[in-house]
Amino acid sequence: MNASEHIDDLIANLVDWRGPTFTNIRKIIHDADPAIVEEWKWMGTPVWSHGGIVCIANAFKDKVKLTFFQGASLADPDKFFNNGLEGKQWRTIDIYKDDKINESSLKILIRSAVDYNNAKVNTGNKPSGTRGTVKKKPAK
Repeated sequence: MNASEHIDDLIANLVDWRGPTFTNIRKIIHDADPAIVEEWKWMGTPVWSHGGIVCIANAFKDKVKLTFFQGASLADPDKFFNNGLEGKQWRTIDIYKDDKINESSLKILIRSAVDYNNAKVNTGNKPSGTRGTVKKKPAK
């Protein structure tokens, strides 16, 4: 199974309000950045990447949590982040059953995270959370 199929399966098994919420988040992410890549990491976590990790999502009993890997480095003019505000790297958005997702604010955060990752790649600084390759010296 590829990453998208794993995410499809996860959503299909969320038979309460979290399934449609997860589906909506996924759609907004892809609408914000059609070039974003879906990955399946850490034994069952949906990850969206573009130039590095943009965000991850997890379904908990009472919420869906969307975590931005470099959230502390992103501008949040609409104050959409509502958890992890004291952390030095990650910021999260906890979405509960009757919450309305501000699609515009989420798209801004997605695009900002992609821009942040691309800026790191373009300056030669490896974004945190990605693995580079190590080049070995040729044997003499």
